[in-house]
Amino acid sequence: MEPLSFQEYICSLDPATLPRILRICSGVYFQGSVYEISGNECCLSTGDLLKVMAVALQKVICEDTVTGRTKELPPTFKGEQGCPPPWAQPPCPTGFFQPAPAPGSNPTLRTPFLGGGQWGLTLHQALGRCNGQPQPLLCPAIGPHTLLLHPVYEVQAAMHLRRDVVKIPSTLEVDVEDVTEEAQHVHFARPLLLSEVLRMEEALPAQAEILEGPGGPAIFESAWVSRLQRGQRLHLHGRSPAWRVLASAPSSGRHFLLSSAYQGRFRRRPRQFTGVQELAAGLRPGQRLHVVVTQDCEGRGDDVPPLGVGDRLEAQRLQGSGPGTRLLCHRHGGEEEDGEELLLPLDLGGGFVEEMCDGKKYGLAELLDQQPLPCEVRVVAADPGLERDALGALPALRLEARLDQPFLVGSFCQEPEEGFEIPPRWLDFSLLLSEGSVRSPAPCTLRCRVEELTEAFYYRLLAQLPGSAAPPPPRPPKRTQQGMSPGRCHPTAPRSLTAGACLAPPLPPLPALPQPSTSKQYGRRRAPRDAGTDSDNGEHDYETVDDDIQKTIRKMQAVFPF
Repeated sequence: MEPLSFQEYICSLDPATLPRILRICSGVYFQGSVYEISGNECCLSTGDLLKVMAVALQKVICEDTVTGRTKELPPTFKGEQGCPPPWAQPPCPTGFFQPAPAPGSNPTLRTPFLGGGQWGLTLHQALGRCNGQPQPLLCPAIGPHTLLLHPVYEVQAAMHLRRDVVKIPSTLEVDVEDVTEEAQHVHFARPLLLSEVLRMEEALPAQAEILEGPGGPAIFESAWVSRLQRGQRLHLHGRSPAWRVLASAPSSGRHFLLSSAYQGRFRRRPRQFTGVQELAAGLRPGQRLHVVVTQDCEGRGDDVPPLGVGDRLEAQRLQGSGPGTRLLCHRHGGEEEDGEELLLPLDLGGGFVEEMCDGKKYGLAELLDQQPLPCEVRVVAADPGLERDALGALPALRLEARLDQPFLVGSFCQEPEEGFEIPPRWLDFSLLLSEGSVRSPAPCTLRCRVEELTEAFYYRLLAQLPGSAAPPPPRPPKRTQQGMSPGRCHPTAPRSLTAGACLAPPLPPLPALPQPSTSKQYGRRRAPRDAGTDSDNGEHDYETVDDDIQKTIRKMQAVFPF
């Protein structure tokens, strides 16, 4: 097939023969150019292949051959009813098209074009009989002159290594040739997102090549995340069966994601509560909570007695509803005293710590069955499968929530035995699956049992928990000036000088102080006018250094001793 312009080819294309494969031959994009189609950038180069999937009429440019003016017609054009032209044989609606009569021809000879005694053609019928070349037509609804119809189609095509179907106007100035017959074996590879692969478990295991690495801020501190770059080849083995637990270490500010495969052992730590509201939230159905008061709390009249440090309470259940809800507690008395029942309002302050005598060591799954989250624990036995368990050295660990986010097990083709687990919904990127089945043994995923999270991602996860009122991330410490202590606005005196410290240069010597002696140095002072003496009748010498000057000298001597 000889190359045709894209417009000519699409206008002569029979939709029943789709799909068709075209090769770009030449045009304004001869050497390849990036242009925008339907809001997406696309690049066409000589030799590129297009797989035409569908063609839809977008609009029709109607050209008046006498005046040269053009008018756009929508695909639904039907015109309006009106008086038929005198040449219409037989009369037809004004929105229909008929072939324009040739000069000196008989109007009845147009019936080979119309096909018998039809009144006329609709817009789509007229375009279908043009055979790719505009034919002179008449339409009373548009005007009295001969018209030429130039259709503009929207072509939906697939391209190699493009995820989406591109929509190309038929007026694109390129030449194409039809290579459908010789290109039957060509496979148009479509990139996928890792989140799409997650839903294609029947295609796994498979090999893949990363086309574009993950964007956005990092979520894991692990070294394998930085290797997810363009060109890296992966083994994707399948979905991981493990669930996760979000955890944090209050003492160090570190945050973790624990896999259900973690083999370390935990011991519960007593919970701490600030106020009665938190104490009530810590109750479990059918169980009572024993706590010790750690902060004095003032009472509220006769109904709410004060609470003192060391008081032992047994929180039992909530009573009432609405603003009048109270927490029923029993306060234990001394050895010779009886206890008493208390109804504590939920807005009462104070501090409480849980009483417990549980020395049992729990696995992660067993702990979550016995203890509601969040809770505080301590790792008393590290995971024996980990070379270095980061949780074993922490004094306390707060387990926030269980997460059932799906993970994919993967490994690098260069290191197939070392595996990792990727959360596609948090760490998504585009890749290209290789054809053919892959047989590879399951990799070792021990290092995935504990993943350290970045601080920003931890707070993002915390905010997404249902019913969570996640605190904002901590602010950075304020900058302190040299010689200023944090929270103060006056300089602090250094306690000692360390070796190598730089001392400030000494102050320059003060000039010699004036000596209070003669009147020549400071001049004479006149007597006040109200003293009864005339200003011209004699002058009196006075001390030239008054009290204010003497006070100033004393202050300077105190600050700058000589």
